Amino acid sequence: MRIQGEASRTIWLNDDGWSVSTFDQRLFPHRIELVRLTDVNEAARAIKDMVVRGAPLIGVTAAYGFALALRDDPSDAGVRDAYHRLVETRPTAVNLKWALDEVQTAVMSHVPHNRAEAAYARAAEIVEDDVAVCARIGENGLSIIKRLSEAKGGAPVNILTHCNAGWLACIDWGTATAPVYMAHAAGIQVHVYVDETRPRNQGGALTAFELGQEGVPHTVIVDNAGGHLMQAGEIDMCIVGTDRTAANGDVANKIGTYLKALAACDNNVPFYVALPHTTIDWELERGHDIPIEERSAREVTHVSGLTSAGQVQEVQVVASGSPAANPAFDVTPARLVTALIIDRGICPATREGLLSLFPERHS
Repeated sequence: MRIQGEASRTIWLNDDGWSVSTFDQRLFPHRIELVRLTDVNEAARAIKDMVVRGAPLIGVTAAYGFALALRDDPSDAGVRDAYHRLVETRPTAVNLKWALDEVQTAVMSHVPHNRAEAAYARAAEIVEDDVAVCARIGENGLSIIKRLSEAKGGAPVNILTHCNAGWLACIDWGTATAPVYMAHAAGIQVHVYVDETRPRNQGGALTAFELGQEGVPHTVIVDNAGGHLMQAGEIDMCIVGTDRTAANGDVANKIGTYLKALAACDNNVPFYVALPHTTIDWELERGHDIPIEERSAREVTHVSGLTSAGQVQEVQVVASGSPAANPAFDVTPARLVTALIIDRGICPATREGLLSLFPERHS
């Protein structure tokens, strides 16, 4: 996708062949700055502090962090230490553990001297796989937007999103946004209503930024406006991402997703969840068992923005002395999900639906 007209991915190996660069997403959309990662601790901090965010990008960053760690200590103990250092950074997004497991498996068949090289190679494969997977999600979801467009006689298809499941959350294309970008490129009229997504405003800051860079018509709305727009008949479909999907089709996504799904159900608006196969946690039977990350109260009590003088400044928005809770995710029951849009196809949000696309998972 593009930033200021230049094609880019979200993370890449530098010309030195070992360090990694990415965008500091905490500064979007007001500043565009790069961060260079040179060791496992920097990679772990980038994940934990949300320099990078989005389940697929977290996984790739962890994979490269693993490789950076093995440059310094490729021993068995070094492998174990790096794995545990990285896996504890974010508990909800399953792609993190998946990517670390992939790299660990790849390196343990090598003698220590060759492990760093093997880790970099597997990380690079994960990068390319993610791009291809997101492209397939886009192609599958595009069929839904096409049908809606045809039913409306070519009038704009109004799509509601929540949080950022765009290319900034992945490597390229994104998950929930991939069908939108492909529809726009195909000349299908679309308009995206973008939830601001408090408390970190990933919708207003990131999704809106992405859509603007690609020229996709969009409108930012406060989180609580979605239900009203659905009642007014202004939304044709909802599409969101997910950080972890249980084996029964329940999905964990950014806090507030559940409320959008309830509103969509009440107003007969189709509610789709787009995800790569790596986000399915086959070991979890239901969404109730997904660990929900509790983040800093400061994310709720303070916001940052661009002042009239052009400076990015943080301000307090909550009464002094008031405590704040900050669960980062909620779980949307499968019964509220119209369908899952996965790289292998579209299926009902049920165990049977998932197994229809992944028959190898039959026990």
